[in-house]
Amino acid sequence: MRTARTGLSAGQRLVLWVLALVSCVVLSARADDAPQLLLAKTIGADTDVTRYLVSEKLDGIRAFWDGRTLRTRRGGALNAPAWFVEKFPARSLDGELWAGRGRFERLTGVVRKEKPVDAEWREVRYMIFELPEAPGTFRERARAMRRIVDEAAVPWLRAVEQSEVGSRKELDQRLARVVHAGGEGLMLHRADAPYATGRSDDLLKMKSLQDAEAIVIGHLPGKGKYKEMLGALRVRTDDGVEFNLGSGLSDALRRNPPPIGTVVTFRYRDLTDRGIPRFASYHRIRDNDNY
Repeated sequence: MRTARTGLSAGQRLVLWVLALVSCVVLSARADDAPQLLLAKTIGADTDVTRYLVSEKLDGIRAFWDGRTLRTRRGGALNAPAWFVEKFPARSLDGELWAGRGRFERLTGVVRKEKPVDAEWREVRYMIFELPEAPGTFRERARAMRRIVDEAAVPWLRAVEQSEVGSRKELDQRLARVVHAGGEGLMLHRADAPYATGRSDDLLKMKSLQDAEAIVIGHLPGKGKYKEMLGALRVRTDDGVEFNLGSGLSDALRRNPPPIGTVVTFRYRDLTDRGIPRFASYHRIRDNDNY
């Protein structure tokens, strides 16, 4: 295991390791009923972008419609109002609940309420980007999604717009426009790909900054103006890399930090030779159900 320098004793590290292990077991158990979906890889420098259809990467919550119930990526039922889903087609859809650019926190507050508030859900759209198990290429499925949306005639059911790009330069320019307008990045779906599940080169993400997830394994005390508050989160990635994550934390989070075992998303520029994220900054508690 690679480990960044810390002031933790061997005993403290053992306690944190046990707590994190228990959390991972719990998370694994919750994933048993999760639907099998297509997951994205990060675009490579040599990717032939002309083979892909491109869309904006929506900063929302992944949602799977099984023909009867709207579910999270982990398989749990979402508490959507009955009117929101009553005219959805009786077939599987894969998409994202979205409330607009820069409104993820607002969206999360709406979706997680046990008793949905109609006025709040009227701000939400279900943006579909895949037809699970459907035949044909993605280009053909994209056309089918537009037909489904037209036939349903539900204002909050929409198909994510897909389009081609002619070069990497054109793709870079499009990314710059999206980010400048407050968007998160781009998604690329290989146009000739049949439907598949799991992490695949058929689906790629492209962002100006990298992001990743890590599990919180400890809370480090603050100093100076952060005395008696959280100084940094001690986190571990799936690759076993441990480091302190302090940048990007609000005062509210420092007073009430994510509990040990929480999975958080952080952003970073690149990796050091030891695999430590460089210029890592806390982004948010990861919602296991987003794109």
